[in-house]
This record gives sequence, structure tokens and C-alpha cells, in this order.
Amino acid sequence: MPRPTPAQLVYGSATVICSTLAMLLLSQTSSGIGIAVIALAALGLGLLVAMTVPLPRPRTVAQSTPAPPEVRLPVHRETVAAATAEPVREPTAP
Repeated sequence: MPRPTPAQLVYGSATVICSTLAMLLLSQTSSGIGIAVIALAALGLGLLVAMTVPLPRPRTVAQSTPAPPEVRLPVHRETVAAATAEPVREPTAP
């Protein structure tokens, strides 16, 4: 049997606490048997919620072809001096 995940523990515990408080406040019971029934119902509900939390899927290794290598292209960059300089004019032929 696999170990419970942290999400299952948190959801189940929160459900037990909240449902116990809600049922005790709504029923306004003070007898020991009533409190025991409510506690057992809350534990059952918490267990149900914890078991229905989706489990993480195991990672599978893809058997497809490897990805092509990344292609890097050089980027043309101008310096500040080249961008502000005046263009060079070629002499015209006579």
C-alpha cells in the first residue's frame, strides 16, 4: 500500500476537523454517545476525502526520437559609435 501524499493528509485532516466542529455545533449534543458518533462520522468522511484526492502519476520516460539540437544564429549588433557616425560616401566615377 503506498504512503499517503502530503495533499491527502492535509485534505483529510482539514475535513475531519471542520466536519467535526460543524456537526457538533449543528447537533448541539452533549452526550458521550452522540459525540462519539459524530467523531466516527467525521473520521469516515475525512478518510473518504483523503482517498479521493488524485494521486500523482508516475513519470514515464518517452520512447520517442530525441529532440534536434538547438540552432543558434548570430545576431547583428551595432555599437553606439557606429550608429551615430556619419555614413561614408563613396567617390563617384567621372
